[in-house]
Amino acid sequence: MKLQKLSFNLLSLLFIAGVVLLSSCEGNENPTPQGESILPENFSVDIPDAISDENLVSGARYGNARTAADTLKGNDIYEHLGLFIHVGESAAEIVEDIIGSIRIYNINKPMVLSFEGDDDGRTKNLVVEADADFDGEVWDFVLTITDADSEGNDDGGKALQVFWNHTTNPIKGIAILKPYNIDRDGDADAGDATFRIDYSEAGEHGYEAHMIVSISELPTPDPLDDPWAMDGIKLFAGRNGDVVDVYGNSNHPNAFFFSGDAGFNWAFVASGNDDSDIGVAEVGLPPSNLDDPTRSVLLEYYSIKDVFTREISDVWPGLDQSIIDAYLFNTEAPGYFGTDGF
Repeated sequence: MKLQKLSFNLLSLLFIAGVVLLSSCEGNENPTPQGESILPENFSVDIPDAISDENLVSGARYGNARTAADTLKGNDIYEHLGLFIHVGESAAEIVEDIIGSIRIYNINKPMVLSFEGDDDGRTKNLVVEADADFDGEVWDFVLTITDADSEGNDDGGKALQVFWNHTTNPIKGIAILKPYNIDRDGDADAGDATFRIDYSEAGEHGYEAHMIVSISELPTPDPLDDPWAMDGIKLFAGRNGDVVDVYGNSNHPNAFFFSGDAGFNWAFVASGNDDSDIGVAEVGLPPSNLDDPTRSVLLEYYSIKDVFTREISDVWPGLDQSIIDAYLFNTEAPGYFGTDGF
């Protein structure tokens, strides 16, 4: 299962979007801070490396423990799980970093300013407004960055919007990022790609802090070039102390396994402990068109082991079950991870 190309492209998209806005803001004249900033201090949940690691693409963290020559390696089964989680985490961190870089403008009240995009050289407008109505709530403030020449487009040219409450504790907010309007040169093929981060420390889901990351409309290449590309991902991460629970799914519309039937989700639930650097995860492979949110379907009927068993049996109906069982030995859920990986 090769997802490296898409994964690197998506991380690059996030990196470019963040760097362009960060460098653009930092490249302007720094005003002297006056008064307390109204910008939110936090906007992401830090996920333990045991279940979130960009280096999983190279197989650097997940080893081949418990593996015989005729057994599917733990590395091959779980190597992309941590990468997908890391992509979601990175989206939130990019927003948090951008908010941090904008602090140089001493945003302590509604205001308007403009700056030049560092890479595409286009004018970007920054507006902060009070009492913004969005998603059924009235927020204390909204910060909007737009590509000035695109403000007449259907999307309003919006590159970044952050809605948040400042006068009440705990912190709560929503951020929406569109890389295409941040850098027209570097993200030219990602015109509709959108990232949304919902962050809260209000305890709505029983966690000290949680975030929901949604990434949609990612460009997918020709299936002949990269059948494993994903077009979106949604992830929830909640933290209590050192423990972080994560669940979500990524969608791969052209991917297939043994039978050739295309289109599946990489559904997952995982928990990690920062202090101990350990993690545990379950992964399911339901079809992209499935409309059933129950655990018994997503993670049991469509568990890696059961999906692979059914497809192998369909393609090679005479294959001895003991051979299949040996090959799929490491697919038995859950998977456990530590400092040295699987």
